[in-house]
Amino acid sequence: MIIDLRQLFDVIGDHKRIDYKLDLSEYTLDQNKPFPHPVHVVGEITNQVGIVTLQMTVSTLANFVCDRCLDEFQVDYEEEFEHIIVRKLTGQNDDYIVAENARLDLDELVLNDVALSLPTKILCKEDCKGLCCNCGANLNITECKCGEFQ
Repeated sequence: MIIDLRQLFDVIGDHKRIDYKLDLSEYTLDQNKPFPHPVHVVGEITNQVGIVTLQMTVSTLANFVCDRCLDEFQVDYEEEFEHIIVRKLTGQNDDYIVAENARLDLDELVLNDVALSLPTKILCKEDCKGLCCNCGANLNITECKCGEFQ
């Protein structure tokens, strides 16, 4: 979704609401596609005292594979994001989102935000026991008997 921000940049107090669904079903994370359901994006872009800010909430039902036990699991994914949007950078500040020609590619921004918000280690539960390194048994489900025969 491309949003034209020309009027928003020029009119202090102006705002634009966002409410749409984004298909991220082709996004791949470690050979898995965690977002088979549409991602719901709700938020607002506002010009307050000449500063244009974007506040949005991204939510969906996500499918992940646990990094320890390799079980698939679903989780309600919901994250809030906030950005300052500028027409162009005047310095070396990576904290701002540049809307070239006063146009913002919201799909690209949402994808980047979601990708960066995911943890580096995805676990089905905080105390996941993982797999036995000898026989591969899921230690969350069964006790491994490998030690008894060695």
